[in-house]
Amino acid sequence: MFRRKSQEIDTVERDAKVKQLRDALGPLSGRSLKFCSDACLRRYLEARSWNLDKAKKMLEATLKWRSEYKPEEIRWHEVAHEGETGKVSKANFHDRKGRTVLIMRPGKQNTTSSEGNIRHLVYLMENAILNLPEGQEQMSWLIDFNGWTINTNISIKTTRDIIYILQNHYPERLAVIVLYNPPRFFEAFWKVVKYFVDEKTFQKINFTYPNNKESLEKMKSFFDTDNLPSEFGGKATLEYDHQEFSRLMAGDDVKTAKYWELDQTNGYDNKTNGHSKSEVDTEPC
Repeated sequence: MFRRKSQEIDTVERDAKVKQLRDALGPLSGRSLKFCSDACLRRYLEARSWNLDKAKKMLEATLKWRSEYKPEEIRWHEVAHEGETGKVSKANFHDRKGRTVLIMRPGKQNTTSSEGNIRHLVYLMENAILNLPEGQEQMSWLIDFNGWTINTNISIKTTRDIIYILQNHYPERLAVIVLYNPPRFFEAFWKVVKYFVDEKTFQKINFTYPNNKESLEKMKSFFDTDNLPSEFGGKATLEYDHQEFSRLMAGDDVKTAKYWELDQTNGYDNKTNGHSKSEVDTEPC
């Protein structure tokens, strides 16, 4: 009884924090207003341990970044060349909690463009969020190290930039990160990269190995092995078909344009006479 009452108080206090954050942000319009749902505000508060000032600063930085980077305007045809090998793709299955799954295969790295790799991942993050089941805020990542070598690895700087974007502009979007069967020489890379990872994200990272019983049980707790591809210890077969994936992404681009009320052909807001909404809304907050 006392625990339930405590939880109820906690819920009331957190709902009040969400309202305080919304009030602190001030009037919003256009895409900023659509982006700042109550669920969004909760994620930013959670990422900053429910500290109102820190959450506000973080969210304002994201709104500024989104107004400049315009992630919702990236279209598949702009980044498709980065995805030709299937180095990052959305899985055709969900985890046990119904969350969208992104599969990453760093051994299939096919370009050296830092910006290209980042835009490709940002596009797929936006796409995964668009396809989250109703009421679900998070996704899972499966990272397959088969074929990974130092030569196929992206640079430390690009990795750092990706981590920065994910942690600061997509907080609390990752529920589980599985690093599957990383080779021993990955340890040297990880020793550098892990210092860029904040504590909350660090706790979600799981190193798993095919010959380790504890790892296999952990994978079973995250995913149904009937759906899980064989390269991750499951029973399913998953072959990346770039043409088919491109067809799916083109269809999702239409959904994205509709969600953000953009012209489907050029990415501009269809209510602003040819100007992007972010150009009309000069103030992010």
